[in-house]
Amino acid sequence: MIDHVTIRALSPQEAREQVGALSAVLIDCVEGGASVSFMAPLTRERADAFWSGVADGVAAGERIVIVARDAASGRIVGTVQVVLRQPENQPHRADIAKMLVCREARRRGVGAMLMRAAEDAARDAGKSVLVLDTVTGSDAERLYERVGWERVGVIPNYALWPEGGFCDTTVFYKQIAAA
Repeated sequence: MIDHVTIRALSPQEAREQVGALSAVLIDCVEGGASVSFMAPLTRERADAFWSGVADGVAAGERIVIVARDAASGRIVGTVQVVLRQPENQPHRADIAKMLVCREARRRGVGAMLMRAAEDAARDAGKSVLVLDTVTGSDAERLYERVGWERVGVIPNYALWPEGGFCDTTVFYKQIAAA
């Protein structure tokens, strides 16, 4: 049972050290049917390769990885990324990516806490416009609406479910005041 979590950004070294823990979260989400860029079955090797690349991005200052840890066990139960690197004509914008919460930690406010932390991190990095996309009709879509994101629209047949078959995606944005 997860009662309390702590939220914080990982340093570049911590991002490298936590590849396995981050992979476990990703694999859990894909096994639970989340359409988050990977097809099932997601192997540990593919997940680790993904998170190693993310850690490279953290080290290069191109992204921020924020994690939610179960306070009792210290285990990572959720994560979100702020993608800072954007085209030169969009220095004020960041993308929110891979907002993932383990199935056992859902419906406890972890996603909302991660989103607030991502918004704060983006603001601190001087960003004022945030963009994300999510599966239409998903719990995540309802979460983003609850925490004040603006729905732009739906793109039909945008991606595949982990087991196959098309799913639509909803695009959101949020204006934040830069630091």
